[in-house]
Amino acid sequence: MGRLWDKWMGTRHADGSTKAIPTQELRAALLALNGTGVPFGIREAGTGEADLLAEWRFREPAWGSGATRRQVERTLKVWMRLCPGEREVRAMDEQWEVTRAGSPPGRTVARTHGRGPIRGIQKEWALEKGPNGRRRKVETFSFDSRDLKDPLRNTVPPRGCPRTSEWRTVLTGPGEPLPRRGGPAR
Repeated sequence: MGRLWDKWMGTRHADGSTKAIPTQELRAALLALNGTGVPFGIREAGTGEADLLAEWRFREPAWGSGATRRQVERTLKVWMRLCPGEREVRAMDEQWEVTRAGSPPGRTVARTHGRGPIRGIQKEWALEKGPNGRRRKVETFSFDSRDLKDPLRNTVPPRGCPRTSEWRTVLTGPGEPLPRRGGPAR
């Protein structure tokens, strides 16, 4: 059950060939992702509960017309704590959704918040006339949660925390803080 749980949670264990680097170098490598064309930003968290925060804000295409027009704004956050004692990065995913109505969208009609592993792919297409005069599908919107999480995960295991590295996604309930340094990971 442990490996299945790890796969569902997104935990990645390092192999034995990972070289050790200091925690500050790992922090610098994660912060360096900011200028590499990724759709999110990483910054210092500024709280005692996490070290770094990766945040991605985007709007889905609006649908409907007039007063019934709706548009969803999403904010995906990955709170990261670097734990050199346990040689792991603990991550907690958080998602906020705000649905706005009207034209232009301004009135808030729904808000949702969730914590736990964020997984999702959403694509939308429109039919357009191609250069040869035939209709073709053109992608108008694309969202894939792997665009946020894969660069973060791929930065951690190859670089490593002291001795080995591990990316561990943790679950917490509403209002509960990210587990403290040295505390249980799950």
